[in-house]
This record gives sequence, structure tokens and C-alpha cells, in this order.
Amino acid sequence: MHPLRIERLVYRWPGAERSTLGIGTLSLASGESLFLYGPSGCGKSTLLSAIAGVVDVPKGAIHVADQDLGTLRGGARDRFRVDHIGMIFQVFNLVPWLSALENVLLPCTFSERRRTRAGDDPAETARRLLDELGLSDPSLALKSAHELSVGQQQRVAAARALIGKPDLILADEPTSALDEAAKAAFVDLLARECAQAGSALLFVSHDRSLEGHFDRILDFRDLNRGTE
Repeated sequence: MHPLRIERLVYRWPGAERSTLGIGTLSLASGESLFLYGPSGCGKSTLLSAIAGVVDVPKGAIHVADQDLGTLRGGARDRFRVDHIGMIFQVFNLVPWLSALENVLLPCTFSERRRTRAGDDPAETARRLLDELGLSDPSLALKSAHELSVGQQQRVAAARALIGKPDLILADEPTSALDEAAKAAFVDLLARECAQAGSALLFVSHDRSLEGHFDRILDFRDLNRGTE
């Protein structure tokens, strides 16, 4: 099974004169990490939206965990996303009034598959992930998300994406608010956790100082051909 397979993907935003995406092929194997770089505004985030099923894509263009996303609509696509994809955003999208632990456990609330894959005690798994991602102080797990620092919120977002071993992790510029040392440490932790879980990692950024932490490196401008 390939966590991600793209073939002949063309996407144009409604009303746009030109296609934003024109991608021939791209695939990721289980446990593999790919660093996809390119300048802001080149279409990286649009690609992640397409892979996540946030926008409509043609049938046959994107397969996640061998599921053709173009055949899914509405609630079915939302359920598939939470079952199979973990997402880390530039703005972390934590629920501010929930604790760090409760935020990490959210995918297990909405997905039976993720809850089962999180083990007999998902809360214990969530605490382990927080610990391994650098939040070892038990009191931090009980703090509301809005009480945490940016770096702490980032680690909570990563743990939320990883819990339940989704097939694919999508990371959209998640280190933009961190200093250089913190960036490197976070990316190392994220890549290691994905490899241990067997989750493929697609990490998009304009910051090429991070590329040494990944199995593969690809310039988005070389990937995104044939727009018109």
C-alpha cells in the first residue's frame, strides 16, 4: 500500500485563469519522509489541501492509502481524512479551551480507526507522544492550549497528528515561528516519530535549512509542471 500516490493531477481554483497544480506523478511509501520546498505562493499549500480532500480533485488523480479521493464526497471524505491523515498547520488550529491532552486525543474522538490504533489506553499513548516530543512535565498536559507557548503548541499539534498512526502526515510550514535550534529539534522528533509509526511524512516549507532531516528532497517547481 502507498500512503500517497498522485498521477496526472491538474487543479484550477474556481474562477482562476490558470491551473495552480499540474503534477505528473508523486508517491510516498510507509515511513518515508519528503521535504517539499518552494517559495511562498507557488502552490504548496494548495497541494496539501488537495491531498487532504479539502478541495475537489478529479477521479484517479490522488490516492491516499489506496483510496481514490476523487470518488469521495462530503461526510465520507471528512471521515476518511480523520481516519488516515494527520495534519500539522502553520497556525496550529488547537482548540484553545481544551487541555493539551484533550487536543491530542481529538482524532480518537472522531475516528474509531485512530482510537483502536492508539492502543488499549489512548490517553497513555497521548502522554507518551507529548513526552517524546519534549513536553515531559505532566502539568503541561493539563494546561489549556491558550496557556502554552508557541513551541509547546507546536508539539501538541504534532502529537495530535501522530496519534493513532495515520497513514500520512501533512505538515504545512509548521516551524515558521521557531528559532533555528528549535526548528531542527522539532523536525528530528517529528521525522523519528513518523518512521516509528510507519506514517509517511510530507513536509512543505520554504526553509531549506531543514532539508537534511528528510529521506527525500524535492523542489516544488520541478514537481509542478504543465500548468496552463
